[in-house]
Amino acid sequence: MPTEATPSALHLVRHGEVENPDHVVYAARSGFGLSELGWRQAEAAADHLAGLDVVAIVASPLQRAVETAAAIASPHHVAVHTDARLREWELGDRWAGRPWEVLPAEFPGELEAYLADPTNLPFSSESLADVAARMAEAAEAAWSSRPRPGHVVLVGHQDPIEAGRRELCGSGLEDFHAAKPGHAGIVTLVPDGDGWQELDVWTPDTG
Repeated sequence: MPTEATPSALHLVRHGEVENPDHVVYAARSGFGLSELGWRQAEAAADHLAGLDVVAIVASPLQRAVETAAAIASPHHVAVHTDARLREWELGDRWAGRPWEVLPAEFPGELEAYLADPTNLPFSSESLADVAARMAEAAEAAWSSRPRPGHVVLVGHQDPIEAGRRELCGSGLEDFHAAKPGHAGIVTLVPDGDGWQELDVWTPDTG
């Protein structure tokens, strides 16, 4: 577990599991908060970061991210701010409200294309490259505007977090689905010259 001796870092956190009994694509829809397990995951992430001097916490405006950020903020007495650049990938808005299981029938070939090569989705209103760029922009802005030296936490969504992680570290978007963060997973980056280097990846053990 990191301590105060850990170098000041940027922590990219995926929100906890969502209450979604109908297994729908919730995308940017309102009303999808954390499940009971999701709250435990968020609290585990909070415990993992509790020993750090966290000076800024920024979340996607969506409920599941704000709730996760609030859990992380509690031991630090830091206000949670939101940034629309940390929002979910707009690709999901196309499928929103439908169960994942019906997508192959209602949108033939689209889910398969997403799984095969998410960098080439002409039917999406937002490209993965654009997601990566806005996430990196939000991260750099949060880091540069922190009130004093210390740790910065960004809370968002799986694909945008992964895209931002790759953009910041200059690792490209190939094999995108290989190692995306799980619920309440934390990707820790540290400054490295003009860019960023990945220091650690942590996943909660909450069952």
